[in-house]
Amino acid sequence: MRIDLHSHSTASDGTDPPAEVMRRARAAGLDVIALTDHDTLAGHDEARRALPPGLTLVPGIELSCRLGGHSVHLLAYHVDPAQAELAEELHAVTTDRLRRAREMVGKLRELGVDITWEQVAAIAGGAVVGRPHLARAMVAAGAIASPEQAFTADWIGAGGRAHVGRYGLDPERAIRLVSSAGGVSVLAHPGSPQRGWVIGDEAVERLARAGLGGLEVAHPDHDEAERLRLARLAGALGLAVSGGSDDHGLLTGHRLGCETIAPGEYERLMSPAAGA
Repeated sequence: MRIDLHSHSTASDGTDPPAEVMRRARAAGLDVIALTDHDTLAGHDEARRALPPGLTLVPGIELSCRLGGHSVHLLAYHVDPAQAELAEELHAVTTDRLRRAREMVGKLRELGVDITWEQVAAIAGGAVVGRPHLARAMVAAGAIASPEQAFTADWIGAGGRAHVGRYGLDPERAIRLVSSAGGVSVLAHPGSPQRGWVIGDEAVERLARAGLGGLEVAHPDHDEAERLRLARLAGALGLAVSGGSDDHGLLTGHRLGCETIAPGEYERLMSPAAGA
């Protein structure tokens, strides 16, 4: 079995609708795909309706968290969307995303980038707004040649001239919320220096004690040395070794299935959610 537990659609900052993500997942030879849009479950119904024969959908979400002043992402699977406290936190996160995006548009305009909030909102199309939407608006305005150029200190990269911080959950609390909503959680891309910092072993140990289910070891941002380190850490802490492509459609070169999780690790990871 080929299992990819990390993908995005136009429900957040991917470029393809959920139905197209499902079609491409099957075309890529996947047997299982998790749809994990940022801070929203909105794409799941469309994905279920479009599910091709032979493909299993794992409903997921990528939660925005903050740890020690840094951004941390937590993948959560099979959460109950009716869980009130989790729903309240998602509303707080997505509301603050709007505030943040508006402020970044203002900063970019001060730096001479001719974009408007209306243009960014049109690109997002009602989805949860993220920095990739601003990056695409910057490309359209001719300020940069490609979206990845936006994520630097010159523009909207962490600590950049037009960067603005945002609200995120405490990850230990987020893990407990996921558990109370019947789900299971995985720390996303913990060894990715491209995202500004690498999460230390002590922090991962604290999250494991809080109920973390797994580490995302197989990720495009992780080199072989980092994968070995994370796999050893997962083994020492009794965590599942997870993986996924973190596909965002055109923004990441349509890479569904480039990273996968072993079937045994998948079954181990999902067993708590199945029991709930």
